[in-house]
Amino acid sequence: MSKKEIEPCCTPADLCCCKVESIISMDERGQMVLPKEIRDKAKICAGDKMAVVSWEKDGKVLCLSLIKVENLEEMVKGFLGPVAKEIFQNK
Repeated sequence: MSKKEIEPCCTPADLCCCKVESIISMDERGQMVLPKEIRDKAKICAGDKMAVVSWEKDGKVLCLSLIKVENLEEMVKGFLGPVAKEIFQNK
């Protein structure tokens, strides 16, 4: 797996890659619909599991991001793998 595959697309320090894709509404049951064009572009299919990640500042949620669970797993493994390796090598 290459380093590029496990790096997040955006970091809090560099949000220039983020853009408004669409404006959506929430219904009375708290549900939202992602437009088909966005689902197609992001390759999100029925049954895909998504992690909701929030970014907070001063106790307020400023941003919510959706990440496919499989991609989140890769990012976590990419981050924790080298850390765990270093810990076990230093014992």
